[in-house]
Amino acid sequence: MALPQRHRLKGRRVFDRLYRTGRRIHGTHLVLRVLAADHSLLPPESRSHSPSGWRCGVVVSGKVSKLAVRRNRLRRLLQEHLLRELPATTSAGRPPLWLLLSLRPGSAELDPDVLLGECSQLLRKAGFPDGARSPALRSPVA
Repeated sequence: MALPQRHRLKGRRVFDRLYRTGRRIHGTHLVLRVLAADHSLLPPESRSHSPSGWRCGVVVSGKVSKLAVRRNRLRRLLQEHLLRELPATTSAGRPPLWLLLSLRPGSAELDPDVLLGECSQLLRKAGFPDGARSPALRSPVA
């Protein structure tokens, strides 16, 4: 399942800002960049969606896998994980965040559980509590 529109990062200016000034949290196979949201950088059509506590982009370059099918499968896997793990709304006093998750070369050959575990670990380092969503809101892990 793809990310809902309100959780998607769009626009070159947004990605440029995340790459330049986002706080980087490194894992073995993933890099998470985090930045406080600046809605003025979003394209006009993306500003109209209901605000959420976070927006995310998942980058899987051609260096990770030459096969588009495999890259898209990895992107969907991580997007579904983010939907399960991150809260649907911003907690009081916490500004909305933008997240950019990048896979490193060689991560396509890994077991999906290893990637998802590392993603959860990076989210905790970024300040999201473990299991940020309540159990009732979580979808079952298949």
